[in-house]
Amino acid sequence: MRKTSATREGKFISDGADRLTMTVHSSLRAHARWPRLVELVRELAFIDGGNDEAFTLASGRTSRWFFDTKPVMMHPESTHLLGELFNLRMDALGADFVGGLELGAVPLTAIAVTASPADSPRLGFMVRKEPKGRGGRKTNNPPGIEGSPLSGGGTIVIVEDVTTTGGSAIKAVERIHNDTTCKVIGVISIVDREEGAAEAFADAGIHFESIMTRSDVAVQ
Repeated sequence: MRKTSATREGKFISDGADRLTMTVHSSLRAHARWPRLVELVRELAFIDGGNDEAFTLASGRTSRWFFDTKPVMMHPESTHLLGELFNLRMDALGADFVGGLELGAVPLTAIAVTASPADSPRLGFMVRKEPKGRGGRKTNNPPGIEGSPLSGGGTIVIVEDVTTTGGSAIKAVERIHNDTTCKVIGVISIVDREEGAAEAFADAGIHFESIMTRSDVAVQ
């Protein structure tokens, strides 16, 4: 497995077990409102079941911890904070577009687009899990990629609400690269569950960040 050393940017840190555990950029941890967003995620989205098999996740895995981020993406205070912090990182990365896989990425994309800089707004799109037989009638997007037109190319950040293994986001990246001329420059998630996503993205050569990690939320 690829080894990744600690960086001053706070991107990834490899521990003795060769796990990539830090995915939160240092600029986010230093942000005055970041602790409040972590608090809101803990309050609105997080459940600690107390044992390792408390919850069965969509992937089929079992886990002690469960995150339902839909209330976070529908709450007035947390949506403002999500928009600010996601755009902070997308500004730094230089993203033209933001989007992701239905369903979780759809409200998150809308939040990011609405909060993007007025003088250089980002355009949003969504990737269907299963492509329909048509693309956008006006956008000329390929089947299953809907929203703003991607035909002119550009740089893209894929967003997710909760990342476990990274498989869904990697599929979305592959769809973009196979079906458009755009370039995915990174994936950003609200919460990295710290269950293998960082390693999977690193092995796939995809830049990955999260706004917070499970360890940030599940403090004892």
